[in-house]
Amino acid sequence: MRQSQLFTKTQKNAPAGEVSANAQFLTRGGFADKLMAGVYTILPLGLRVMKKIENIIREEMDAIGAQEFEMPALHPKENWEKTGRWNKMDDLYKVKDSSGREFALGPTHEEVIAPLMKKFLNSYKDLPFAAYQFQTKFRMELRAKSGILRGREFLMKDLYSFHIEENDLDEYYEKAKAAYKKVFDRCGIGRKTYVTFASGGSFSKYSHEFQTVTAAGEDTIYICEKCQNAVNKEIKSETPVCPICGGKKFKVEKAIEVGNIFKLMDRFTKPFDLKVADKKGKPQMLIMGCYGIGLSRLLGTIVEVHHDEKGIIWPESVAPFKVHLISLGKGKEAEGIYKNFLAKNIEVLFDDRDVSAGEKFADADLIGIPRRVVVSEKSLAGGGVEVKKRDEKTGKVIPEKEIIGLIH
Repeated sequence: MRQSQLFTKTQKNAPAGEVSANAQFLTRGGFADKLMAGVYTILPLGLRVMKKIENIIREEMDAIGAQEFEMPALHPKENWEKTGRWNKMDDLYKVKDSSGREFALGPTHEEVIAPLMKKFLNSYKDLPFAAYQFQTKFRMELRAKSGILRGREFLMKDLYSFHIEENDLDEYYEKAKAAYKKVFDRCGIGRKTYVTFASGGSFSKYSHEFQTVTAAGEDTIYICEKCQNAVNKEIKSETPVCPICGGKKFKVEKAIEVGNIFKLMDRFTKPFDLKVADKKGKPQMLIMGCYGIGLSRLLGTIVEVHHDEKGIIWPESVAPFKVHLISLGKGKEAEGIYKNFLAKNIEVLFDDRDVSAGEKFADADLIGIPRRVVVSEKSLAGGGVEVKKRDEKTGKVIPEKEIIGLIH
């Protein structure tokens, strides 16, 4: 893509009132635009990153046998009344049409998928079954802040699994937990993300959160120094030792929750009488697991982990482009390199704008693409083009014919 044709522009100053790194750099870099508190437009550069994240998650969900589909965001009141959450869920957006009929804007989809599965799951032979979606969610967040980390409208991946026996649920739960670890590793935050024990509520003894350590975190976690698993603040008083290894020494850190998994048991199958015939032909109530990752929150968390004072430093796996090509008065030579990148299917943002070198470099640091290739009088005189990684202080000049091999 030619940067001169990108309709968004960078901003020199941070938006007023924003203190989080993700809000500042995603706005200044032209990745997202704030419509109102907790609601953002994801702009072209941001959407490229979001799609990279989505594809990583999709690959890992497919790998554990889940099927992708998409459910409605507008839910009938009756379904939420059946589960008892219409009046109990404080952050549920409720809307009414001209006829007086009431609906919910979905913050989650148990009330939709459970009755849906009554139409398709009939026998134990259909199990286990798991389905997931990428869906816009709505939550009446009264404290919408921290950029896209805490929003009222946001993109989420939610996976639901169905089982006839608890040991089958336990087995799938562990598969999902392992898949989540792979997702966060591939997104570049795995080293700072900890499996964190949380209360299972009335469903089970524990649920699990995936918490990424960063100073911008709103949660407090206690990381076991022995096995590196963690416990969240809400259950620490009930869990004086590590649930995994029995360790007693913990390191206290601020963290952002990027995913969670729960064993729901029959909490949402029972209200809809979701049963199948077992091997003896006897109806058995199904049990469920649910597994969520907030893509918007994950996007913001990556920025919180990977930035410096100049801007974002995208991990290569989720970067909007693989290389940022910058022309400094050498348009003809840069055009040739740009076309060569395109011919080799290398994702490239080509800064062909008629602005100063300083502005181009500042924007490149702000946008944060992993590699910068500069075509200038100086580099050509030195025998090629200058290549510099975003997290390196200096670059090096290499022959033009070696660029493709270096970037690939």
